[in-house]
Amino acid sequence: MTCRLLLSALTLALSVAVHAQQEYVPDTLKREYTTQTMNAFGLGTAQMLDTYLSHEKYSGMELRFLNQTERRDVDSRWSRMLHMQATLDYGSSRSDDGSMMDALFDFGYARHYSWSWMADRLQLQVGAMGEAYLGLGYCLRNQNNPVQMHLGTHISPSAIVSWRTHLWSRPLKLRYQVEMPLIGVMFAPNYGQSYYEIFNRGNYDHNVVVTHPFNAFSIRQMVSADMSWGRHTLRIGFNMDIRQAEVNRIKQHNYSGTVMVGLVRHFQLSDIIAR
Repeated sequence: MTCRLLLSALTLALSVAVHAQQEYVPDTLKREYTTQTMNAFGLGTAQMLDTYLSHEKYSGMELRFLNQTERRDVDSRWSRMLHMQATLDYGSSRSDDGSMMDALFDFGYARHYSWSWMADRLQLQVGAMGEAYLGLGYCLRNQNNPVQMHLGTHISPSAIVSWRTHLWSRPLKLRYQVEMPLIGVMFAPNYGQSYYEIFNRGNYDHNVVVTHPFNAFSIRQMVSADMSWGRHTLRIGFNMDIRQAEVNRIKQHNYSGTVMVGLVRHFQLSDIIAR
């Protein structure tokens, strides 16, 4: 009789606990986060050099598309950012007797830790970004070896500084973002080596090269201003991108300055981690 009563009490307690768990979700399991997505287009100037294709410098125009999505948990100092960018450059030589095209797509993932001061008006985010890129350079005047492939990956220190203020009674956010590749690897043919030798005959000649600031110093910076009207935010900025390398007796560089215009969308969402 005592065992039956004990078993009945235990069953009742378990059913009450299960019912309470179904009805109540602790606050710690409810996660709120903010998401910011920016899509921007840019037009600017670029200067290109690739001694594998030509010893001449080519100057011209650049088209750029940039997408960045940043997500941050409301109760956390950590944020995550996805970065996608596509550029298309076209330039002519100084004597205007040749031209070069350069196309590049890069994808990056970054983590930042943030500090805020002055009631969140001033914010500093510091972290790192892992990035991979794929592209193609094409010299229109070359008959032999007219194409150069851009392929590589690197890790960059990353930082964002932002300042919230007002202009003409409208919210204004000033922002500066910078990344500088620290260590990585890239594909590069050796000087005078053709792609036929590499891929068809398998003649490897140190074609995977470790990159660092001493042989491939590069830096990307963007300064911008966000102006908000209701739910809409317009971002106007200037992007300066310096990409260069000197590996396998080949010099490469692409210097560009681009005016960027885009829209920023903000979302505040929540989800349930577990029940």
